[in-house]
Amino acid sequence: MKTYPSSEIRNVTLAGHAQSGKTTLLSAMLHAARMTPKLGRMEDGSAVTAYDEEDVARGTTMHAAVAFAEWNGVKINLIDTPGFHMFAHEARSAMMPAESALIVLHAVNGIEPITERVWKYVEESAMPHSVVMNHMDHARAESTWEETLASLQDRYGRTVVPVQVPWYREGVFAGVVDLVTMQAFEYEPMGSGQGKIVEIPAALAEASRAAHEALVELVAEGKDELMEEFFSVGTLPEQHLITALHEAIREDRIFPVLFTSALTEVATDHLLDFLKLYAPAPLERQAVAARARPVAMHAAANGHAQEMDAVTEAVDGEIVMRAVDDAEPLSIYVFKTMTDPFAGRISFFKVFSGSIKSDVAVTNYSRGVAEKFAHLSIMQGNNAVPVDMLHAGDLGAVAKLKDTATGDTLGDKGHEIFFEPVPLPEPAMTWAIEPKTRSDEDKLAPAVHKLMEEDLLVRFYRDPMTNEFLIAAAGQPHIESLVAKLRKRYHTEVTLKAPKVPYRETIRGRGEAQGRHKKQTGGHGQFGDCKIRIEPLARGEGFQFVNDIFGGAIPRQFIPAVEKGIQESAARGYLAGFPVVDFKVTLFDGSYHDVDSNELSFKMAGRLAFRKCMEQAKPVLLEPVMNVEVETPNEFAGAIMGDLNQRRGRVQGQLQKPGGQNMIVQAHVPMAEMLDYGQSLTALTQGRGSFHMEMDHYDVVPSSVAEKIIATARKPTEDDEAA
Repeated sequence: MKTYPSSEIRNVTLAGHAQSGKTTLLSAMLHAARMTPKLGRMEDGSAVTAYDEEDVARGTTMHAAVAFAEWNGVKINLIDTPGFHMFAHEARSAMMPAESALIVLHAVNGIEPITERVWKYVEESAMPHSVVMNHMDHARAESTWEETLASLQDRYGRTVVPVQVPWYREGVFAGVVDLVTMQAFEYEPMGSGQGKIVEIPAALAEASRAAHEALVELVAEGKDELMEEFFSVGTLPEQHLITALHEAIREDRIFPVLFTSALTEVATDHLLDFLKLYAPAPLERQAVAARARPVAMHAAANGHAQEMDAVTEAVDGEIVMRAVDDAEPLSIYVFKTMTDPFAGRISFFKVFSGSIKSDVAVTNYSRGVAEKFAHLSIMQGNNAVPVDMLHAGDLGAVAKLKDTATGDTLGDKGHEIFFEPVPLPEPAMTWAIEPKTRSDEDKLAPAVHKLMEEDLLVRFYRDPMTNEFLIAAAGQPHIESLVAKLRKRYHTEVTLKAPKVPYRETIRGRGEAQGRHKKQTGGHGQFGDCKIRIEPLARGEGFQFVNDIFGGAIPRQFIPAVEKGIQESAARGYLAGFPVVDFKVTLFDGSYHDVDSNELSFKMAGRLAFRKCMEQAKPVLLEPVMNVEVETPNEFAGAIMGDLNQRRGRVQGQLQKPGGQNMIVQAHVPMAEMLDYGQSLTALTQGRGSFHMEMDHYDVVPSSVAEKIIATARKPTEDDEAA
């Protein structure tokens, strides 16, 4: 494989809504560049970037994938990304290693929810981006593409400008007119993907001329010298226009619109020409910001911190800048990890500075360990193509790194910097996961942790309050795909079920009772007698035990046994088997027998006294209440608040996001009502909303709801207490 210098590399991320045709478009570009013998299709798994078994089975992309095309002296690295809302974090992460993005949209469907989201991502990254209007072969595309273009300009401004005009011949998408060179490119639908230059059709001549003038005027607006030339000559020479357009795209001032049909392979080679000419090379990227010391990498899920292996504690480090240049010290960022059944763990990386050769030892700054980059390669889907060297700005891959994970920074020893990983959203859905057999139980944790290496959004942990193993991900299809991978890859069978809500019980009143345990079975008997008083404590104060015995009514050595009996009974619950919390017990009297009294007898007496007190103390059920923040477009805010109210939530406030288009709704909502919220939010906001929640406090369950919970829960019995 040829080694390309930084100036001859283009790194491009394809992003957009599901079914806009990103994977097929990438396949068509590879075919046009003669990198593949035929057009790959998502449907049959022949697309280069559709190698994941679950992607093929479900007919959609769920993970970012990398491919490359060699085209007229440049190497174009292409990153395919998912288009469903629950996998949008993959698209966000895939933008860090690229210098530009292609936002792909369906010519008929126009702007869709994920179109808006990925546009927001590229704006936040100040990333140059162009628009590709795909599916131009659709039966309605000829009549709707202008409406789609108008909606883009209405939403994002007049700087969204076509650099091509689509050409239809007898209702069939036949090619495009390049508005820079003013040449027409004609294609044979379902042909080789290679166009030929022809005269601009007479029917398009006037429209093409008007569009060319509009493009020239818009490009000239950015520079005084261009404006002077434009006003003096009335246009810009072709080479000046090419240079000025490249600069305007690089500076994120103009967003070109192109037209393709991936399925019929029309204008895909011209898209490669566009990327070669106008997409910024890594050398044109501004110096990359990093930190002199590491910062926190990943958020916790549902309040449970995900364990990190970083050597240094998270601190706010000093910002340093690193130029994308071979002369700089080596710095590498790992942006993706893939597990291959034969090669093992494969780390995808971006060389931000310096250059690297095969069999070179580098330092993992994030973990303080040495790693050897043996068998350096570049990825064509899941196929590794060996390469001897990678220059600054290039993308590569290496197998079998010992300790490196996604988000790590590596490089030359003594030149430590740390690139900040892309922030990830919180998982939207959590399920309890149970292995089916003892063999599955042994394999479960190692298998899930391998899946977590590939997808940082996945969480796996034991809930200390319910003792269940929980798996959290972006949504139900995400979790279902994980379960399928556990079965197919790691031969681990599991069962999913809704997680238990960690209810608690407490009291609202006072109670006083005697617990007397007496048992005679021949020989030494059992005797314990205690009197206790129970009263409520403030929420969160737990359990308090007060010894108020005077005169030796109960010997000192038996008092801890009474306390232990009370605590054991409280852990079993009274109403529905949930632990009793926030109460105070005062032991104030009792009696004992010189021969028959022992610790077990007083423990049993404490249990009996506790249950009798609970009958008087007005026991109630408590439920966890979550602090919920929902980000939503303004037009859905009313529906969101109405839905939260129906979930017994209490809206705490609203915050307008900068830009005025999105709002954050803050609310307190019972956890039991939020178990399926991710799916509901998707439906309410057309996939444009997101949410975050964390445990806030416990509150009393309304009686009507509590009755149903108690009726379905296992209630402890006196037989249980005696067990």
